[in-house]
Amino acid sequence: MASDNFPTGTAGLAPSVETPVVDLSDGDEFDLTIAPVTKEIDGNTLRMLAYNGSIPGPTLRVKQGSEILVNVRNEGDLEATVHWHGLRLDNRYDGTHETQAPIPVGGDFTYRIEFPDPGVYWYHPHIREDYGQELGLYGNILVEPAETGYWPPAHREVALTLDDILIEDGQVAAFSHHGPSHVAMGRFGETMLIGGETEASVEVKRGEVVRFFFTDTANTRVFRVGFAGATMKLVGGDSGHVEREEIVEDVILAPSERVVVDVLFDTPGEAVLEHRTPETTYRLALVTVSEEEAEPLDFEPLRVNADLVAERDRVAPYLEAEPDKTLSFVAEMNMPSVEGETGIFACPMHPEIVASWEGKCPKCGMKLMPAGPEVAAPTEYACPMHPEITATWAGECPKCGMTLRATGSGEPEDHEHHHDHGHAHDATGGIEWEDDMVEVNRETTTANTQWFFVDKDTGDRGHAIDWRFRVGDQVKLRLVNEMDSDHPMHHPFHVHGAGRFLVLSRDGVAEPNLVWKDTVLVRTGETVDILLDVTNPGIWMAHCHIAEHHESGMMFSFTVEP
Repeated sequence: MASDNFPTGTAGLAPSVETPVVDLSDGDEFDLTIAPVTKEIDGNTLRMLAYNGSIPGPTLRVKQGSEILVNVRNEGDLEATVHWHGLRLDNRYDGTHETQAPIPVGGDFTYRIEFPDPGVYWYHPHIREDYGQELGLYGNILVEPAETGYWPPAHREVALTLDDILIEDGQVAAFSHHGPSHVAMGRFGETMLIGGETEASVEVKRGEVVRFFFTDTANTRVFRVGFAGATMKLVGGDSGHVEREEIVEDVILAPSERVVVDVLFDTPGEAVLEHRTPETTYRLALVTVSEEEAEPLDFEPLRVNADLVAERDRVAPYLEAEPDKTLSFVAEMNMPSVEGETGIFACPMHPEIVASWEGKCPKCGMKLMPAGPEVAAPTEYACPMHPEITATWAGECPKCGMTLRATGSGEPEDHEHHHDHGHAHDATGGIEWEDDMVEVNRETTTANTQWFFVDKDTGDRGHAIDWRFRVGDQVKLRLVNEMDSDHPMHHPFHVHGAGRFLVLSRDGVAEPNLVWKDTVLVRTGETVDILLDVTNPGIWMAHCHIAEHHESGMMFSFTVEP
């Protein structure tokens, strides 16, 4: 009898190989094969998927303005496409099920890829993205600028992917053929991966400047990375250099975002690349700095890039303009009843929040879920007019709207929580750094949890959204991450290759440092305005880049006419 899950067996599979860097010239062809491999992670031999046998796949290095052919062979577990993330290219080669017939197992497809913009990009699946990315299908593309001096001076460049993986019982945690699990928050891994490994090591000379191209390839995890023992300068983002270079302690990347930093290692000894959350610091890479001195480079200047200064002047009138389109981000959860259900409800993320009705958590805004018999009925607060309405906090009675009054019993929750930004009242800054409701998240599927976009002007949802633009349009989009949702959380919003965009403002505050982008992190409760520069005709997708949200329906397509 066939299993409902994708295979996990490793018999007869070749081990993964080191990720190569492949230099390609204009007009070159490159063969890319999807196939299973084995990989050792934390003492476990795992069945994974790879491009050309390596995890990450080959790093492709090309020149701005070049064009190549990539011949993809699918020897994987299911039909596939390859999406060329962030590249403005011919719509036929975007790599989605709307722009091509999926590549069957045993089949082939040739992509014609263009590179009009400098920066760091990546490639990954666009069918069951949750499964393919978790198992290792991702790789970087470095596009060398045509302009001399586009980047500040550095001794060398290193591309690194930031990822995590969920391992259970010595295998990658199961994936069903029928669809994703962990739909509420996305699949968080418990093992961090950098460049596909649990720890990277780099050796440098004293005074060496290394340019790191970081890409967040995780299904859902947001990374905040910085170096202990070195000086880091922000120089670029998704699609090229930033308006103003700046010295930073750390940088935040949501899934699919890229950040470019130059790092000066000026003290012999060790420096550590860390992922820093409000509660935990994870060590990702060790850099050994020798006493030998590197050839001197002038690291100190913080350059201002004229092209983006000009863009700031150009987009200024759009700051106060009304948006052309407004999207809301919303979740609906309809979890099944629990055994021994008592009519009591609790927050999966804050179990101290308990009520006698299906309300919202005052701490995070999440819909309260049916609680099991082990959860006692709350007695701390009650409605004077409807004494059967009780809770552990001074909420509002769902029957009459009165504020619940303290009863003098139990230990009431002492807090003043307002939903300006969900978690922004504390150190999390509107970001879910970890899976705070592991068991509930595991049980969420597309059958009980749906994520979707809503066009606030028409009320259309998801695939019903019908936007039409023309090449040359400048489209102001307002992205509203609603607190009135069954699970408010952050979302990385990604626009495919119809163009690229600039972030105009966040909650009405102008973006202080412009950079061309294809993905923007919209934090819990936040409103972000972006200006999309429409350049390429075709049918293009926009979606949340939390893989499980995308797979559950948090996406739509729009049309660009020539």
